[in-house]
Amino acid sequence: MWKKINKLLHNPFLVIPSLGHRGFFNWMSDESYIKLVYLCRMHRRLNLDTPKTYNEKLQWLKLHDRNPLYTDFVDKYEVRKYISNKIGEEYLIPLLGVWDNFDDIDFNSLPEQFVLKCTHDSGGLVICKNKSTFNINAARKKLNNCLKYNFYWDGREWPYKNIKPRIIAEKYMVDESGTELKDYKFFCFHGEVKALFVARGRPDHTTFDFYDLDFQRLPVKQYYPNGKLDAQKPKGFSKMIELSKKLSDDLIHIRVDLYDIKGTVYFGELTFYHFDGMERFEPDSFDQLFGSWLKLPQKEVL
Repeated sequence: MWKKINKLLHNPFLVIPSLGHRGFFNWMSDESYIKLVYLCRMHRRLNLDTPKTYNEKLQWLKLHDRNPLYTDFVDKYEVRKYISNKIGEEYLIPLLGVWDNFDDIDFNSLPEQFVLKCTHDSGGLVICKNKSTFNINAARKKLNNCLKYNFYWDGREWPYKNIKPRIIAEKYMVDESGTELKDYKFFCFHGEVKALFVARGRPDHTTFDFYDLDFQRLPVKQYYPNGKLDAQKPKGFSKMIELSKKLSDDLIHIRVDLYDIKGTVYFGELTFYHFDGMERFEPDSFDQLFGSWLKLPQKEVL
């Protein structure tokens, strides 16, 4: 919260994306809105005619690469069918239930630990580590608010527009640390994995560290600080690369999020627009580098 307030104070123009989240600009076309928010967040005009950077090209893809299948890929419930068929259900975190409404959840049937997720957004998540101390009312308030909101309007990430809002429960998982589940997020371009970053310390001490495919840290930062220590190369790293290639083999670009639990790999999610394509790299040269890996089609692929 304080990080967001501080950013707003240093850049008052960020009030525009904030108002966009509240629906003030729903009347605008996708292209006009994206150009406006890109200018506010990136401090530069968006070049859609000859996009060069990674962030610019993600905006182009939002507007021009609209395969209807993408909606299922970002739906946290429907994507499970795709993953099961594409790489196998053994890579899925066990599902405990799915509901249209929070009050339909039978908490007596759930184990002592579980994770609740909204299927249609980013951030609609509640973790229960102990049912005896779990605040059901707080969880109800958070998830009901999420269910009412269409995530598409935030950054016009169109695959989210027509997802049916639901809640799923998954098994609570931790990795070898016993306290967290690190995210390994692989950037895939035209079926080839080029780089990844590791997200650690969530939710209160989040760090992002970028690595190449030799698991050497890259000198780049984006939004979150780098960790003080290097992440350890996961036991299932080779398998992660293999699965990321399979999941991206017929896509222009996708970020494949995976977990490693003592060498066993699990699927997290698929992301088409990393950070909504509106977060600066430090240094900016990495925006250029990632952009060089992303080859846009010559014509629209609607």
